[in-house]
Amino acid sequence: MPKPLPDQTAQTRTAQTRTAQARTAQTRSLPLGVDRSSPVPLYFQLSQQLESAIEQGTLAPGSLLGNEIDLAERLGLSRPTVRQAIQSLVDKGLLVRRRGVGTQVVHSHVKRPLELSSLYDDLEAAGQRPTTRVLRTTVEPASAEVAAALGIAEGGDVHRVERLRLAHDEPMAYLRNHLPIGLLTLDSPQLEATGLYRLLRAAGITLHSARQSIGARAATAVEAEPLGEHAGAPLLTMERTTFDDTGRAIEFGSHLYRASHYSFEFQLLVRP
Repeated sequence: MPKPLPDQTAQTRTAQTRTAQARTAQTRSLPLGVDRSSPVPLYFQLSQQLESAIEQGTLAPGSLLGNEIDLAERLGLSRPTVRQAIQSLVDKGLLVRRRGVGTQVVHSHVKRPLELSSLYDDLEAAGQRPTTRVLRTTVEPASAEVAAALGIAEGGDVHRVERLRLAHDEPMAYLRNHLPIGLLTLDSPQLEATGLYRLLRAAGITLHSARQSIGARAATAVEAEPLGEHAGAPLLTMERTTFDDTGRAIEFGSHLYRASHYSFEFQLLVRP
């Protein structure tokens, strides 16, 4: 392979430098500040402001945070205080330290409302750029659990679809769905291009309600690998049976979510 010309190499380095400077400038323009009279620890005040900027998209994925010395001098804080604030966001999976690059924004933590919506739609609405890898699509006999959820005979044929859902190229969830035969045509290109609920709606199916349970457990080695986690990492689990406007069960989903990247959000009301 021919080596790049000196001018080409210089141009590439200049472009990379400008990109890094632009990303770092996002942090410098943030209106950061701390209240020294507040009982809230200074590191926590700073981490909350940075987390808010990430969640709101002010600090986009790929943005460089700048070094600890600059942030400390700018805010009049000690380097250990700034380091603690940054580390708390690294622990949450919002930032990552990259050798030779610096501290970089990875993505925002996804907070999903409890309503009848798809993960694809929720990620897209949050500006997370969802993508999908189809891992398996097949027809198989329904297990007792799947048959009970879909209201069909045990051993009857069902579609089985397994997908990995990503946001900004980062694995977020492992999705396994079972659907009755004859409901709609399922192929990998369609499933990679959009969400399952969109395909159902496009087939003329009206989503009406769902029965859902949420839990948590440790990941097995097999589950952890595609999600980019280690065995024993905490996972959120969700099982959902979705019904159409005639009361027919149209899909049974059993999903795993990375707890470091994902949470469910509840709104609780006082009963009158």
